[in-house]
Amino acid sequence: MATRLHAGPRIAALYSKAMSDGRFNSLAGQLLLALPGIGDPRFEHAVIALCVHEPDGAMGVGIDRVIPGVGLHALLSQLEIDPGAAPNAPIHHGGPVDPQRGFVLHSDDWRGDDTVGVSPGLALTTTLDVLRAIAASRGPDRWLVALGYAGWGAHQLDDEMHRHGWLTVAARDELLFETEVCKRWPQSFAAAGIDVRLLASTSGHA
Repeated sequence: MATRLHAGPRIAALYSKAMSDGRFNSLAGQLLLALPGIGDPRFEHAVIALCVHEPDGAMGVGIDRVIPGVGLHALLSQLEIDPGAAPNAPIHHGGPVDPQRGFVLHSDDWRGDDTVGVSPGLALTTTLDVLRAIAASRGPDRWLVALGYAGWGAHQLDDEMHRHGWLTVAARDELLFETEVCKRWPQSFAAAGIDVRLLASTSGHA
């Protein structure tokens, strides 16, 4: 099945609106950390880089799991892009929504026509030009590639946070681009001063 690397109408509509209207506190640029007992097996130990958060909805890219047996070279080959000098980096499972759609979360030292600023230093691109740039050694300094995303409707994420399903921490470069995938969940909690071994398994239902 062909992989599409472009923003759908719903996401494009969210991008086109202001991230904050002066009253709404956008969490874009934060990491969402699933608390134990969140109640949805798809998000157990999830770490999601929140890219859009506004009253009309939110979307983010999961960075806590990779797709087994799929590397960047295979994806580039599918898209008829010569891998060139690009490392055969793992492809992240970005979320349960539209798993054929690709997202590149990257440092903001590179921008394409459709690149969206997430927060200072962090950007998101959903078009093929970023992959071509990476393959040609002209892309962003730091990046990760994901298929699929996590999405929430109007106020849905805020409601989940009020029910204590998620914790947020700053999306630091070392957590996004340096920490091993399997360690991102506990180390992101550690960055907030929390030892995951001390978390109650029922905290998501508090």
